[in-house]
Amino acid sequence: MRFGRVAQIRGSSSNARARLHKVIWSGHPCRKDPGHVRPKAHPTGLSRSPPHDVPRASSLWHQTQVSDCPREPVKSSFPQEADRVQMHRASSSSVAQARLSSLESRRWLKQRREILSVQALSYVAGALILLLYVHAGVIPITLPAAFVLSGTGLTAIFAVLSEMKIGDRSNDHFLTFYQAATNIAMQLAFLVVAPEIGIVFLSVIFVIFASAGLRMTAREAATLWVLTGGCVATILFVLKTTIAVPLTTPAEWLAGTSLFVTTIGQCAYFGVIGNSVNRKLHQRTVELKAAYQQIEELAQLDELTGVRNRRNILKCLSEEIARVQRTKASCSLAVIDLDFFKKINDQFGHPAGDEALRTFAIAIFANIRAIDRLGRYGGEEFLLVLPDTAQDEAVRMLDRLRSIISEVDWSAISEDLRLTMSAGICSIRPTDSTDEILSRADAALYQAKDAGRNCVVAT
Repeated sequence: MRFGRVAQIRGSSSNARARLHKVIWSGHPCRKDPGHVRPKAHPTGLSRSPPHDVPRASSLWHQTQVSDCPREPVKSSFPQEADRVQMHRASSSSVAQARLSSLESRRWLKQRREILSVQALSYVAGALILLLYVHAGVIPITLPAAFVLSGTGLTAIFAVLSEMKIGDRSNDHFLTFYQAATNIAMQLAFLVVAPEIGIVFLSVIFVIFASAGLRMTAREAATLWVLTGGCVATILFVLKTTIAVPLTTPAEWLAGTSLFVTTIGQCAYFGVIGNSVNRKLHQRTVELKAAYQQIEELAQLDELTGVRNRRNILKCLSEEIARVQRTKASCSLAVIDLDFFKKINDQFGHPAGDEALRTFAIAIFANIRAIDRLGRYGGEEFLLVLPDTAQDEAVRMLDRLRSIISEVDWSAISEDLRLTMSAGICSIRPTDSTDEILSRADAALYQAKDAGRNCVVAT
């Protein structure tokens, strides 16, 4: 029987849905022909348009699929089986984390290979510049060979550490501080050995700082700056070493120009990398803000009906209580309950009951004001907060909504389905607390049920 009802829901005729749409909108005081109105707001009222621009129930209908109904978790009657299920879930989570960690490790390894390759090429370029000074007769041929072998050898050592994934266990998988410190130490050693072209090695130190500054922490950068400054000061003042820039012959001019162009190019390269990283961070920050805003909005909605959830509607009620206490304005609260809803679930099935809840929420929302706040209180109970509304006016509004619900053609969901509502209303007083207001409205709702249901009672 239940499967037949589900099939009937999914195969509902368009004429029945049209009748449902017509009745839902028939009671709205501000709308006679909703066919030309496009939806402009979500049923929550979070960002709603003026009262005349309420959304069409037919446009929201297609968002309510029977397959969206929540499923109850299957509970095992055997503790051993439940333990096995928990162990399987924990194992699956561990496997997923290990897989994610493996992907991240491979991505880090690729980045390190690129940086180390650029570093090796920089040492080769520096050796070519030193060869120009060899051609000019400033330094011996052994110095460029020692420079390129030392630089590429140091790079090879860190490449081996990178392939062994030594840095993956630290906060900086590049081992930036250690790479920068060892490379600067090597440049300072060459500065002592060949001070006549010391500008070459000082330029390399500038490039190292430009590169390492992108990844070092403030503490690491300060430490490296102090150590480097101390070593350079020792070389200049203690050892009385003269740092020269040979610019006498055309070959020396060519070497100096090449050094300047190469240094500027390397600094520009690392600047482009830094700019790219900043852009990616900015883009991810924007995406995270948008995702957070979406999550925050979804956290305020009831998953089944699309109206405010219990926590959000109670927050709105608390805000209205505070406003009443400040301004002494009138405000009313209505607790709405669907009559004999358990019988609907038992007779037509839970998918039909879920569809009825969604349609009920659409019908109520389509016929309330923009300032009103509708939320699902729990099960088949809803709260309707009516700001700037006296109790007598609230009774008239709820009676109109009750009449609309009773006249809805529910055959779009199931042929024999009928649905009515009862409501209890109370006015909010400045001295009331949330619990007191809910208690009075709930008492009025029980009076409506005792009176035969399908009615509105105010206290």
